Amino acid sequence: MANEATQELFQVLDNTAIILQNELEISYLEAVYETGENLFQKEVLQKEELSSEKQLKLQESYESIELENFSNEEIRKGLQLALLKGMKHGIQVNHQMTPDSIGFIVAYLLEKVIQKKKNISILDPACGTANLLTTVINQLELKGDVEVHASGVDVDDLLISLALVGADLQRQKMTLLHQDGLANLLVDPVDVVISDLPVGYYPDDENAKTFELCREEGHSFAHFLFIEQGMRYTKPGGYLFFLVPDAMFGTSDFAKVDKFIKKNGHIEGIIKLPETLFKSEQARKSILILRKADVDVKPPKEVLLANLSSLTDPSVTAPILAEIENWFKGNNNGRN
Repeated sequence: MANEATQELFQVLDNTAIILQNELEISYLEAVYETGENLFQKEVLQKEELSSEKQLKLQESYESIELENFSNEEIRKGLQLALLKGMKHGIQVNHQMTPDSIGFIVAYLLEKVIQKKKNISILDPACGTANLLTTVINQLELKGDVEVHASGVDVDDLLISLALVGADLQRQKMTLLHQDGLANLLVDPVDVVISDLPVGYYPDDENAKTFELCREEGHSFAHFLFIEQGMRYTKPGGYLFFLVPDAMFGTSDFAKVDKFIKKNGHIEGIIKLPETLFKSEQARKSILILRKADVDVKPPKEVLLANLSSLTDPSVTAPILAEIENWFKGNNNGRN
């Protein structure tokens, strides 16, 4: 359940978004972006389109809270509640937010591979509202003295706008790009790539031809192309954490992906996530952990294979986490 601070922030975002939605005749999600900008700028930016009465009501709401008194996680979760409300109706599958619990797992795994690094660069080439990215950043910064340089990319103008206002409200320095995540990116190679990959066909056949994982006939799979794109923008020896369809591994198409991965690096692990996090067994996902090749990097003695069948039952979770801990201790290959 949301704590009092998170609930307080959500109420302000929700109440003011409803006013803007009705007055400006825009969608609720667009109104969340508008009110988030107002809150960050500490003023009503739509003065020409609002009556004095509505302006005053909005201003009073914004002045009722001090963002400086909220933690980054409280702000993220308050905004998340508003976004979830807006996404209940007619949202595309690939626009759904990554659950917090998955973000916490990715952050935990990332902490294991970066170890004592003080600076780390992260890219999400399909960031959406950046909930996964900001969850990971917040968790890393809570755990230790690490400075994170993050970049996010998304082709959807509303989602990247919501990501921007979320980063501003959380006081996070983040580079956000509104463009196709499979195009040439104005991003330097990073230490880590993370992404909840969009699943389905990629419509730009011409651009798809620039990828090794392009299909010979018909549209290519976007999630396969994003794996290749991730490799392109990862430093040698860097890591990649992808949320991928669990069913992907058993398809004939994956053989080509597997060959590509082995050519450019290796699979570190596959962690199957609980079915309860998804709408159906068919929608179930796994975390695919890859590492890009480098001179001193060798494949692990054995690939980490874990089945997280529950995140709420300690009797199930504890032994699996212990297994993961032991795997990292036994495969400390060139990590620094």
